[in-house]
Amino acid sequence: MNLKKAISMMMLGTFAFSITMSADAKRLHDPEVETKIVERNSMSTESQSALKDRIAEILNSRLREREALGENQSTEKFSVMPTISAADPSIIGTPMASQRQCVKYLLQNNPNPNIAVSAEEIVSYYYEEGEREGIRPDVAFAQALKETGFFRFGGTVTPDQNNFCGLGTTSATIKGFYFPSPQIGVRAHIQHLLAYSSTRKPSLPLVDPRYFLVRKAYGNRTLAMWSDLNGRWAVPGNYYGQEILSMFNAILMQN
Repeated sequence: MNLKKAISMMMLGTFAFSITMSADAKRLHDPEVETKIVERNSMSTESQSALKDRIAEILNSRLREREALGENQSTEKFSVMPTISAADPSIIGTPMASQRQCVKYLLQNNPNPNIAVSAEEIVSYYYEEGEREGIRPDVAFAQALKETGFFRFGGTVTPDQNNFCGLGTTSATIKGFYFPSPQIGVRAHIQHLLAYSSTRKPSLPLVDPRYFLVRKAYGNRTLAMWSDLNGRWAVPGNYYGQEILSMFNAILMQN
């Protein structure tokens, strides 16, 4: 083990976790939150395609309406304490890794990510959306890598969904939500993290279909650390947050 890696692991104050190289196939999201589920597998391929198009059409329409009216936009001004240590386990904070490091780590593990935009673009969306809401974008990106298997997918969620965090995926047969573009999918991911970690509303109109479900379930309570997502974002989710931070640490080690 080289000196740089040893120091980095000591800063984390944790032991190394194995990194899943393919997307999780079976997972339950937000078990404390009730949600309506559509059994897509009981539908014909044509019906699934029509439903997907209809959902995207409705979501696009609502997004345009909300943006025109400024609906659901937060007027709160907020500040975020800078993240100064790789050992900081907080969900809220500022990035430590550079966008270049994130891109390099992704392409090192998957030279051909199965997404509709370039590696540079998807990373830039995480930084734009994360920094807007005070969510650490580099760690959120690491979570997306874990959820999608470095954008190989291969699990329940498919690339055309632009769903990078398994939103609405409640079993190996329930595919979850579709988003009209990669950036909107990233925004939904960041907003979902915000729903868990803060009572502050998102700065832009809501695109996370489960934001209010989480807020209603948690009330004034919030989750502060990535490890708090264990058994909540993923079930059973043992060491889920720690594995995300382990991947974040690997991003920091990119030259």
